[in-house]
Amino acid sequence: MEIPKYAAMEIERRFLVAHCPNLSGARMRVIEDVYLEGSRMRLRAITHADGRPGEYKLCKKYPSAEALGGPIVNLYLSAEEHALLAALPGAAVRKRRYSMPWADWMFSIDVFEGELSGLTLSEVEADSVEEVARIGLPPWVSQEVTTDPFFTGGALSRTSAEDLRRRLEAL
Repeated sequence: MEIPKYAAMEIERRFLVAHCPNLSGARMRVIEDVYLEGSRMRLRAITHADGRPGEYKLCKKYPSAEALGGPIVNLYLSAEEHALLAALPGAAVRKRRYSMPWADWMFSIDVFEGELSGLTLSEVEADSVEEVARIGLPPWVSQEVTTDPFFTGGALSRTSAEDLRRRLEAL
């Protein structure tokens, strides 16, 4: 696959969390995403719990034939630029992201809020498809949902609490 200019490959696996580990000592940040209508772009605001300055990004994920990843581009924004773009139509998701080490890997644990309250996902990234496929899994993950389009950020941003409940019951 040819990677678009300025893009990098994002290679990851995603899982439902069965039993959330103790997150009290984990690094945490609040992530607010807006998936811009009619595009593959995501506007992101990150608020760090440790008081570091916020971060603002505009991201585009390109379509990919690779199930475990694809090209991604991030453009870092000022707070003012983020506010300007936030006026565009889109669907929002809010989550608390925790960093949780397991073996030699850093997993993220996303605890969703609002309409998606009750959903907890875990992700892990690696530099290659072969490497990410070999990662041993921690006891808190259950079903892998990497290739399930329902559990992508863009799809979740348009999911109601009732749709989420029905989908989780069906698994």
